[in-house]
Amino acid sequence: MTSAESVHRVQADSPWEETIGFARAVAAGDRVLVAGTMPLVGGVLQGEGDPYEQTLAAFRNALDALRKFDLGVESVIRTRMYLTHARDVDEVGRAHKELFDAVRPAATLVVVSGFVDSRVLVEVEVEAFRGARAS
Repeated sequence: MTSAESVHRVQADSPWEETIGFARAVAAGDRVLVAGTMPLVGGVLQGEGDPYEQTLAAFRNALDALRKFDLGVESVIRTRMYLTHARDVDEVGRAHKELFDAVRPAATLVVVSGFVDSRVLVEVEVEAFRGARAS
């Protein structure tokens, strides 16, 4: 997977990957993109009612996808956080800082009207760069 010309995809256990037809993560050259990721583990919602715990769980799932490409948090260059309530910004931000403070990726946080599962408070996306160096 070192060729800048290659594209590789990995799947996870999301029930929507097969239904909708998408990959959890796609590596294209030096970039790895992780699709919208919810705080589900084995189909079970983590941290129900807790935006901090849901954010940690969702990012852990996204980082698990990066590990399939031998990448870790140090490779993350961009994050996106979608949440259903503006009141949760501080808790979502606290979880983001806990995970990404050392690498400081570009980050976007957007309030949305809802998700497929109404118990989900947070969904995240991650972009990584192979060969990323801290500066």
